Amino acid sequence: MCGITGWIAYDQDLTTERETLSAMTETVACRGPDAGGVWLDKHAALGHRRLAVIDIEGGRQPMSVERDGRTLLVTTYSGEVYNYRELRQELESLGHSFRTSSDTEVVLHAYLQWGEDFTQRLNGMYAFALWDPRGEQLLLVRDRLGVKPLFYYPTPDGVLFGSEPRAVLAHPAVRPTVDAEGLAELITFTKTPGHAVYKGMREVLPGSVVRVDRRGLTARTYWALEAREHTDDLDTTVARVRELLDDIVARQLVADVPLCLLLSGGLDSSALTALAARTLSDAGHGPVRSFAVDFTEYTENFRADDLRGTPDGPYARALAAHVRSDHNDIVLDTAELMDPGHRAAVRTARDLPNTFGDGDTSLYLLFKAIREHSTVAVSGEAADELFGGYRWFHVPKAVHADTFPWIAAHVTATFSGGNGGHETTLLNAGLLSKLDLSGYEHQRYREALTEVPHLDGDSGLERRMREVGYLHLTRFMQVLLDRKDRASMAVGLEVRVPFCDHRLVEYVFNTPWAMKTFDGREKSLLRAATRDVLPDIVADRVKSPYPSTQDPRYAEVLRTELAHLSADRDAPVRPLLDTETLKQATTDTGRNDIRPSAELALGLNAWLHRHDITLEI
Repeated sequence: MCGITGWIAYDQDLTTERETLSAMTETVACRGPDAGGVWLDKHAALGHRRLAVIDIEGGRQPMSVERDGRTLLVTTYSGEVYNYRELRQELESLGHSFRTSSDTEVVLHAYLQWGEDFTQRLNGMYAFALWDPRGEQLLLVRDRLGVKPLFYYPTPDGVLFGSEPRAVLAHPAVRPTVDAEGLAELITFTKTPGHAVYKGMREVLPGSVVRVDRRGLTARTYWALEAREHTDDLDTTVARVRELLDDIVARQLVADVPLCLLLSGGLDSSALTALAARTLSDAGHGPVRSFAVDFTEYTENFRADDLRGTPDGPYARALAAHVRSDHNDIVLDTAELMDPGHRAAVRTARDLPNTFGDGDTSLYLLFKAIREHSTVAVSGEAADELFGGYRWFHVPKAVHADTFPWIAAHVTATFSGGNGGHETTLLNAGLLSKLDLSGYEHQRYREALTEVPHLDGDSGLERRMREVGYLHLTRFMQVLLDRKDRASMAVGLEVRVPFCDHRLVEYVFNTPWAMKTFDGREKSLLRAATRDVLPDIVADRVKSPYPSTQDPRYAEVLRTELAHLSADRDAPVRPLLDTETLKQATTDTGRNDIRPSAELALGLNAWLHRHDITLEI
């Protein structure tokens, strides 16, 4: 995993722009702490920061292919291609020779052999740029599910791009401006594909290629979810899910650096940890290493709520004992979650206002602790979206609501420790009227529905659940993938997500809802496919989301920070807030549901200040 950036300018000589490119590259240094490099040509400048995972010595970038003294192709590449060994063998049989053992070089040669169709052959998570000097053409390529981010900013004579918006914003020609639509996108709990919040900036769509040449920019999709008839019976379907998972896990355990599993004790992470343990054991390797996050005295004082019925700790330890993993609990004290320095570090990592409150802080601290032991972690992210794990998948009112199901279930606030529906209460009425958040959400929802692929004859619940699945895979999941990417890459940790393998996604997406819930529960297929490697206590556990602190002192810290904000007449967020409501929030000590709205207000203020944002609203 790495950080990439670049600049294409057909009307300029970029060989003199090393300083600007270096500044852009430095903004993503956290994504690649092991090495950095730049490559300059007359109309192309590519920057790279490397997190060395495959071929530690040979995989330095930007990487090029040269022949007869001329450069054929250059790339700045982020991610992993898990089938690179098979592709390398095929390319060698076709006459290609390699000087490294990296997957990056395989990608270069795959393009030289198959042209733009090479994307069909890649299995992995990636975001990269390919510069072809022969035709002065740039390709920006993003993986099918959008695991790795890639942003771009068209200019009059080319384009700027980077792994994160901050790389583009580091260019002196770009002014960070956010209009009403961008602010609405920022505040609502959905991620519109291609939307980058900043005016003029875009994100490469998942499964897409953006081509840049002297004629301008064009984009094309090389992969999208399709509706296909599912002809397998239940037993065959369960067996196929297991077959895919075995192959995916084996591929994603390949690394030349220490690797571990993120283990919550839930079905998703437990299944991956157990399968990884079996794979490593069969190969004669040592025990799998696993990490879990916990809070001081959290289990002892746990209180069940609408989302979380059980604490993670006992289940994570049960699974670890079952597979004999080298397990470590990362236990966080409430003071660490409340620490202003940690909260500021999270805001810097997210580069946008905080969405998940203490959940973001604990995730960042977890990854920071893991990075002291491992360079790569494997996560169970995306299983809930794919297999129907969230509770609102099974609540008719949320399923059939005329909006995104998670919004109908008020998940925006409850994920960050509040009671639901209060995340915008500190914003002033005039701003809310201009943004029309419900109207924005409804517009994006209707747009999303037009994309959903259907089979002829789909009707009733089956048709609706295909829509619900699609909405989660293309909108809800993107929020969580972006969150995990920012938190992990802020500390130089690569996080892999096996449930985002496109083969598994294609197969399960087209499996009938009745099969996905054949035993009357959530994630029936996943549970059936992996029950043999799990202890019953874990296999039968009801879904419980990522933990959030229940310590009331956390809300008090937010209230104190709001008081400081209220007293700061120069705070950039003040024009967006309702002064009277802000004052009440700082004095009403009995309210715990202040958390979502406070996190939003404080996050907006820090973001506006850090980037000197110009608001056009």
